[in-house]
Amino acid sequence: MSAYTLTKTRFLEGTWEGLLSATDTTAPPEIAVTLHDAPVRGITVAQSSEPGRWSLEVPVPVEALGDGVQTFLILDAASDEVLGSFTLIAGEALGDDIRAEMALLRAELDMLKRAFRRHCTKTG
Repeated sequence: MSAYTLTKTRFLEGTWEGLLSATDTTAPPEIAVTLHDAPVRGITVAQSSEPGRWSLEVPVPVEALGDGVQTFLILDAASDEVLGSFTLIAGEALGDDIRAEMALLRAELDMLKRAFRRHCTKTG
């Protein structure tokens, strides 16, 4: 089990940010981030104001932007354990999912409207 816990803090302007916390050590972590089994460059790990905590910044490379699903794995390089991940979904793959979800929401809303009208008719 890894000695570190990762918590996402935000994803803004092409940079994923998180907070690393040590469970039983104060040694600075070795972090690796991969996309399609290739290393992501430009990662920064900086000591925070509290001991045993570090801020992590992962820049999203331009080559990761495009149609489809891109999953980034954040690893403890010393133990090769996955600490976390984040996913980008863009393009046509996303469009189909959103359209299907909207159709489902509309159907559920129509069902609720019918049930509400039936209820009002019976109790009114």
